[in-house]
Amino acid sequence: MGETASDFLVRRINPFVAVALGAVAFAVALSLQFRVRRYVPWVYWLAVSMVSVFGTMAADVVHIGFGVPYAVSTVFFAVALAAVFGVWYATERTLSIHSITTVRRELFYWLTVLTTFALGTAAGDLTASTMRLGYFASGVLFAVVIAVPAIAHRSLGLNAIVAFWFAYIVTRPLGASFADWLGVPASRRGLDLGTGPVTLALAVVIAVLVGYLSRTTEATAS
Repeated sequence: MGETASDFLVRRINPFVAVALGAVAFAVALSLQFRVRRYVPWVYWLAVSMVSVFGTMAADVVHIGFGVPYAVSTVFFAVALAAVFGVWYATERTLSIHSITTVRRELFYWLTVLTTFALGTAAGDLTASTMRLGYFASGVLFAVVIAVPAIAHRSLGLNAIVAFWFAYIVTRPLGASFADWLGVPASRRGLDLGTGPVTLALAVVIAVLVGYLSRTTEATAS
């Protein structure tokens, strides 16, 4: 949803205003997440959604605003992500999401997620635009790539934490590629459904799934 929501906003209103609104929404959602201090489905997924929008905007600003090629921005965000992982592990001695029980570890987690979304946006645009695969082919490519950690974990004994983060990183360009394919015009090899309608449809799907998670979480707690 972040990819199409970002594209819709920056094309409908002033890009600087759109990025500012994205930053505010991101800050508010993340502040709310830190205040609850436990897993609340709608709060957590609101934060993830806002991170996806703002992460996309951050990557687009680097490319569109500063003219940095997708290949360069992809490498930059990959190095940034590796640095975040390195500092997180050096500080906490674990990257497991099940060990996120302190504010500092949660800060590392959300910084990782934000960097992951920026990297995924740049990587997806790199394959679709720079490498000229198009959005659908890029989606298929990342669908194949995301199967690698699952197979490696089950068949080759790949560490579960490594497999999780490998897959998590790939979810971003995978989802963004198919979302772009649905929303962009035929001149860009898309289905031309519009970024607005695609964003709305995905938001409804997310809301329904989060509602289901909220009910199951409450039922389990009781």
